[in-house]
Amino acid sequence: MPPASRPTFRFAPSPTGRLHLGHALSAILNAEEAREVAGRFLLRIENTDLTRCTPENEAGIYDDLLWLGLRWEEPVRRQSEHFADYGRALERLKAMGLIYPAFLSRGEVRWLIAEAEAAGEPWPRDPDGVPLYPGDERQMPEADRQARMNSGEPFAWRLDMQAALEQVGRPLFWTENSEGPSSETGQVAADPAAWGDVVLARKEFPASYTLAVVVDDALQGITHVVRGRDLFHATSVHRLLQVLLGLPEPTYHHHRLVLDDEGRKLSKSAGSPSLADLRATGKTPQDVRTMLGL
Repeated sequence: MPPASRPTFRFAPSPTGRLHLGHALSAILNAEEAREVAGRFLLRIENTDLTRCTPENEAGIYDDLLWLGLRWEEPVRRQSEHFADYGRALERLKAMGLIYPAFLSRGEVRWLIAEAEAAGEPWPRDPDGVPLYPGDERQMPEADRQARMNSGEPFAWRLDMQAALEQVGRPLFWTENSEGPSSETGQVAADPAAWGDVVLARKEFPASYTLAVVVDDALQGITHVVRGRDLFHATSVHRLLQVLLGLPEPTYHHHRLVLDDEGRKLSKSAGSPSLADLRATGKTPQDVRTMLGL
């Protein structure tokens, strides 16, 4: 890992679509905070999902950021070129006995949830409202696991949350330089258990966002993580993985989200106007900053 000799910030978009105003806010804040402290501003392309990430969208990211007047250090880290880094982290967790292969499909999990709720048993959900994984496979005999994996059955590597927390054996915190959804700031208590047995990799993907982001931040020497408030609670799991893998702890700044007229977070899936769309209507980079309240 590089020495943290200078404050280091990063903007890390995924090329599954064009950037919108929410991305612009995050990129500008990272670049400006880096400049204010004579730090470094890095760009990372988070493209582990090779089925959804395209070269055209990646080229659009560079184009949009240059149009905004932003510059970053080269070379750009592209996750698809560093799968071995994530594999080493996964193997380390595997050697610690902290991950297990999970074979239930999404449909099977939905069936279990429906069955439980029909019987009047509420199913636990994570802070984003997603049902937690059942986790019964933690107790599966090793021979059965190997047989199912060797047969080519699809599976995901999941973190054994209870075992991981026992391994750490102490409360976890992170330093928040902004405010969370409920005005949390300063030393914030992490609650990784609220997320259950999170996915760290799948058979077809070498790493989930959860694993890749902590590995990348460490290898790039990131000292300050500036990102949207929608990732505030997920920081709990990131801190857990940092401790388990012996990685440095950055400070965090979870900034406000850019919302549409109905109060929803901007997103590619919702068809939010992209920066390219705004540029096509004659908007300027200064117009974008004004729209963002900067």
